[in-house]
Amino acid sequence: MPLIHVTLLSGRSEEEITALGRALTEAVHTTLGTPREAIRVTVDECRPGHWFVGGASMAERKKETRGG
Repeated sequence: MPLIHVTLLSGRSEEEITALGRALTEAVHTTLGTPREAIRVTVDECRPGHWFVGGASMAERKKETRGG
């Protein structure tokens, strides 16, 4: 039973997350031949202030790119 775990920055719509889950399921089914019913996908959302790149949070980086 494949398990795909995805962590994204928060802010995407339910429709986008649903489309991602379906696309990942289909990719595993097509690539590995695993029955769709046996594929698990979990999606976690992370607040920008809790996601760090190079020591700066994504909230800080977003402010910098907006000139704030």
